[in-house]
Amino acid sequence: MSKLAQPWTNKWRIAGWGIALGLVLLPLAAMQFTREVNWTSADFVFAAALIGGVGALYEFTVRRSASWAYRGGVAAALAASFLTIWVNGAVGMIGSEDNPYNLVFLGVIVLALSGSVVTRFRASGMALALAVAAVAQAIGGLAGMNSDLRGGLFSTGFALIWLLSAALFHNAAQQEA
Repeated sequence: MSKLAQPWTNKWRIAGWGIALGLVLLPLAAMQFTREVNWTSADFVFAAALIGGVGALYEFTVRRSASWAYRGGVAAALAASFLTIWVNGAVGMIGSEDNPYNLVFLGVIVLALSGSVVTRFRASGMALALAVAAVAQAIGGLAGMNSDLRGGLFSTGFALIWLLSAALFHNAAQQEA
């Protein structure tokens, strides 16, 4: 039987899903020692869905491409998306999590995903789509500095993750050519 037919024999896959499970359960352990961590069952469901979704999307990508640059590009884009959603849900990037301005950053994720779909997930198209997402992230962060300087600088920094992803996809496109 091939390794693809035996998916749980891959040590990296087991480690990845083990880490994901550990991240979801970490707040449960923290709740046993401090009152500062107070998650509800909805928080655990949200965390499991978000972390599991990122893991599932990455697994889909690993099966789609053997290029390490392509896989790295997806990992960086998923990291940027995950962190944006997580930070916005926890404390907000600009002001508090209730600030409607933070929807701008969710729009960056939609922009990146839309560009990726339009280009049919080809490395060259994704490089462009994620570079555009980086610019949109930077513009959103810079504009947010008017109301929250620290949050604006922080969210502008996320543009670097989008740029890393774009660079990796550019590298993957060069390898394909």
